[in-house]
Amino acid sequence: MDLAMSEAETLDRRETEPTGEEGVPPGPGGRPRSLWTDAWHQLRRNPVFVVSALLIAFLLLVAVWPQLLTDTDPLRCDLDRSQEGSAPGHPFGFDTQGCDVYARTVHGARASITVGVAATFGAALLGSLLGGLAGFFGGWGDALLSRTADVFFGIPVVLGGLVFLSVVTSTTVWPVVGFIVLLGWPQIARIARGSVITAKQHDYVQAARSLGAGSGRLMLRHVAPNAVAPVIVVATIALGTYIALEATLSFLGVGLRPPTVSWGIDISNAAPQIRNAPHMLLWPAGALSVTVLAFIMLGDAVRDALDPKLR
Repeated sequence: MDLAMSEAETLDRRETEPTGEEGVPPGPGGRPRSLWTDAWHQLRRNPVFVVSALLIAFLLLVAVWPQLLTDTDPLRCDLDRSQEGSAPGHPFGFDTQGCDVYARTVHGARASITVGVAATFGAALLGSLLGGLAGFFGGWGDALLSRTADVFFGIPVVLGGLVFLSVVTSTTVWPVVGFIVLLGWPQIARIARGSVITAKQHDYVQAARSLGAGSGRLMLRHVAPNAVAPVIVVATIALGTYIALEATLSFLGVGLRPPTVSWGIDISNAAPQIRNAPHMLLWPAGALSVTVLAFIMLGDAVRDALDPKLR
């Protein structure tokens, strides 16, 4: 009888032991995993995330420290070697001005990735702040934000860039970053607004409000942590799009400008010579494509991990 009672107690403990959400094994201490812990657990086992994360880490390292791959000055040119192909010490050949294509491709990562990261951070910060406040408080502020976002959604991106950046004489990356933030924040604001409206209707928010929690505490401690996941997903995917947008604007001559080294500038200079010297276009275009693809793959993996409907 003692053995039977012991087995019954064991079965009872197994039935009542927490297993996490939707059958996910519990975390340390038998407690269910949080959304972020569960997402990280899934991301580590996703080969798409691992490959894209390693590739992005390599690209960030190259952007910060291009001398790791080459010590050639990308602005040092020799017209006598104009449009020459691969040569010892110059694996990608030379462009029209006689500059080393390999050195320019490596150093071009800094400007392109800087624009993408800075624009994504600015758009996510501004959009999350405005969208979160509008969704939480509602009223005339919410209506004003919605109508303002509609106006910005109606501006064609490329046409807006041609108009806005054509009057800018700066050769730094910041005018391009500012333009992308100006047109990028409404999308994130709309996502943040919808997430906050959904989160503030949950029972735990209403319970905290009934216990006397103020608007600031509700927003920072209860609503924001549970509404930030969709914003992270959209911002991660948008980062790759912003890098491609910078290259497009630079290709049209209104984005980054010399002496800044950029993939978009090199693609623009190589386009007229694509038949005579295709290597001038192949390498910067390939680097741009791989970078954009890596960030989009990372965004897709993060979306799959943070969206419960996709599990």
